[in-house]
Amino acid sequence: MANNLWGKRYTRTLPCVYVDVNTQNDFLGERAACPVLNREALLPALRRTVAWAKRNHVPVISSLDCHRRGELRNARLPQHCIDGTYGQDKIDFTLCGSFIHVEGDNTLSVPIDLFRRYQQVIFRKRTSDFFLNPKADRFISQLPAAEYVLSGLGIEGSVKAIALGLIARSKQVTVIVDACGYFDRSEAELTVRLLGAKGANLITVDQLLERRLPRPIRYPRVQRNGKHTDHAHGIVAASPRPADNNGNGHVSPT
Repeated sequence: MANNLWGKRYTRTLPCVYVDVNTQNDFLGERAACPVLNREALLPALRRTVAWAKRNHVPVISSLDCHRRGELRNARLPQHCIDGTYGQDKIDFTLCGSFIHVEGDNTLSVPIDLFRRYQQVIFRKRTSDFFLNPKADRFISQLPAAEYVLSGLGIEGSVKAIALGLIARSKQVTVIVDACGYFDRSEAELTVRLLGAKGANLITVDQLLERRLPRPIRYPRVQRNGKHTDHAHGIVAASPRPADNNGNGHVSPT
């Protein structure tokens, strides 16, 4: 399978893929509509985690929580991550230097070699179950990765759903517990125990930073000409901009 996915350049299994879950302004920003309870402690933990992924050129899959205006009227949480709003955008430091949005259209039409050109692939999700996006399901299910390392929010909702979905697909899952946000502390604690019982490896940010990874993937440089769209696959890519002093590429929201 690896030869079909990656061609001559990537004939081996990816040692690690980082899964970045719902790191968006409406959950983590200063004017968050629906902030996680541990926001103050979570932000520096996420910065360290994302910096580790960037420094080691780890491929990144990101989920973007998305809702249509009015559809959350009867939900437990306030209106959040509404299409076209600032709150739906990702926190700046969670964007890699080269990234691509894969738009959902209920089809399986998605290139499965995107990590040959981009470090970060971003999928939208309309429900708590990331794998109800057919493109995300296909991309991850066929990806030759040895391990998926998860962080983000909420651990009792979206993070749990992605972790259990990966485990059900016979993937090795690691959850960075102190880099996960929550809306209900008791539910979060129960979720951590559940994920451990299901076979997920539970670690801290400090333990993550002690890891030594094999030789990193080097991503091709993307032309700095704004955005381009692949209409056949519902993809919008953004070119990278110079990184700041923390190694965090700042790219305009797409």
